[in-house]
Amino acid sequence: MINVENHPATPSNFIKNIIAEDLKSGKVKHVVTRFPPEPNGYLHIGHAKAIWINFALADEFGGRTHLRLDDTNPLKEDTEYVNSIKEDVKWLGYEWEELRFASDYFEEMYKRAVILIQKGKAYVDDQSADEIRMSRGTLTEPGQNSPYRNRSVEENLDLFSDMRAGEFGNGEKVLRAKIDMSSPNINLRDPVIYRIAHAHHHNTGDTWCIYPMYAFAHPLEDAIEGITHSLCSLEFEDQRPFYDWVVAECEMEAAPHQYEFGRLNLQQTVTSKRKLKLLVDENIVDGWDDPRMPTISGMRRLGFTPEAIRSFVYETGISKAYGTVDRQMLEHFIREDLKLKAPRTMAVLDPLKVVITNYPEGQVEWLDAENNTENPEMGVRQIPFSREIYIEQEDFMEDPPSKYFRLFPGNEVRLKHAYFIKCNEVIKDENGKVVELHCTYDPETKSGSGFTGRKVKGTIHWVEASQAVPAEFRLYEPLILEEETEAEAEVQPQVAGDVTAEEGMQAEASPEKSFLDHINPNSLEIVHGFVEPEMKEARPQDKFQFFRHGYFNVDSRYSKPGQPVFNRVVSLKSSFQLPKA
Repeated sequence: MINVENHPATPSNFIKNIIAEDLKSGKVKHVVTRFPPEPNGYLHIGHAKAIWINFALADEFGGRTHLRLDDTNPLKEDTEYVNSIKEDVKWLGYEWEELRFASDYFEEMYKRAVILIQKGKAYVDDQSADEIRMSRGTLTEPGQNSPYRNRSVEENLDLFSDMRAGEFGNGEKVLRAKIDMSSPNINLRDPVIYRIAHAHHHNTGDTWCIYPMYAFAHPLEDAIEGITHSLCSLEFEDQRPFYDWVVAECEMEAAPHQYEFGRLNLQQTVTSKRKLKLLVDENIVDGWDDPRMPTISGMRRLGFTPEAIRSFVYETGISKAYGTVDRQMLEHFIREDLKLKAPRTMAVLDPLKVVITNYPEGQVEWLDAENNTENPEMGVRQIPFSREIYIEQEDFMEDPPSKYFRLFPGNEVRLKHAYFIKCNEVIKDENGKVVELHCTYDPETKSGSGFTGRKVKGTIHWVEASQAVPAEFRLYEPLILEEETEAEAEVQPQVAGDVTAEEGMQAEASPEKSFLDHINPNSLEIVHGFVEPEMKEARPQDKFQFFRHGYFNVDSRYSKPGQPVFNRVVSLKSSFQLPKA
């Protein structure tokens, strides 16, 4: 279910065509999809595309979508992740038909594994994780049979029962499917389907000490729930034969089918959960919701809107190909969404004091300022003006180059919403740094007065000094310096049932750390300046366009009442243009 009015239909795509044909032919009566994240981290921008695909396609055909938490690995999963996933899906504008957990089906999965053993299709292996990996073979060489492959059905049943009863330690035994060690598809070379893990599970507590591998559990979950179209990213394509094998050999009543689409990759961004967790664990960022992270919570804290993210993933479309998207495309959509929503206001991030020497001391004048010139319905606000104001340091140069139209000695500029001012005197400290300007204003040039006496080429923004609100500004740049393209091998899931894979427990591989060499040391710049007085009431998640600086969002972690902290969401201009249809 999509809680968004007037959401666009998905563009024409191969999955949409398949669903339409399945309904037309009677292969399926009702469309049921699922979004099945593992609760071992926070959702990221790639998940946003998967969410949209599953929910939007089901909604278009009058179907339903389940949110299923694939919680088969208690060592990596946590209630914190479960809650964050639910929050992010809702924030994006989607409502699941049913909330399910893989752990809801642990008993049924165990029974189906017993069926495999009874049919001679599964066996208990005593080999270590390294031995299993070494005997698997390569893409050009077949694997070698386990010395335990020909155990009797009775022995396997007894051992598997003992595994469940906790008779063995972690890594001592595994249950493997018996398929074909010479198959050209490594995923069919007797993948591990159960491993031992004496660990507390967030949902089932200490009931279980054996857990199904994801590649075995996932097709069973789909079949149990009656999923008609199991939609996943392209790296799962090689696992589809094992998916179908599990459904058939476990004698499931329903027979879902898996369809793969190209995942979303973004320039200068990593979306591997292992890498994202490493950024958190190494304190390179200040949590999963750090505004530099590509997580949904990080993007929300930075200032992205669900509308912008939905528009972005819609524009990327659905295809069966890998591709990397220019991050400027993502920024384009947040600009488009905020330009009519965000009030315009003024902020000075690098203040330089200006004294208007011919303005009456002690007088404060209130001027009208439009809240959004592109959306007149947002009305006007009043801003104070007095003898002392702040402007940006970069808006003054003592010895400017040609075609510099801002403030310099003897030059006149317009103050946005106010008057013309002329620089007459420059005040410096003992080190020769400019610390103050003395200017005069022309009272005839008030903004909106219709003054036509002369023209000035420069307009600068400012904040009145006596009522200015001190503020912190966090200026973010991409976290990855160079274009970090996650190699296909990096983003692909490991061989189905690999006990040393990302979800494995006995001999888990360390995360690849080479991408840390590309971390941008200047991804965050913190500056302090001033904002208009009404900004003192700004609340977390309030969004504004600061004249000339860009779009900013009030930070939800560091802001305090009367002490706002602003995250720069995006600058104002970009050379990016959407390709024409």
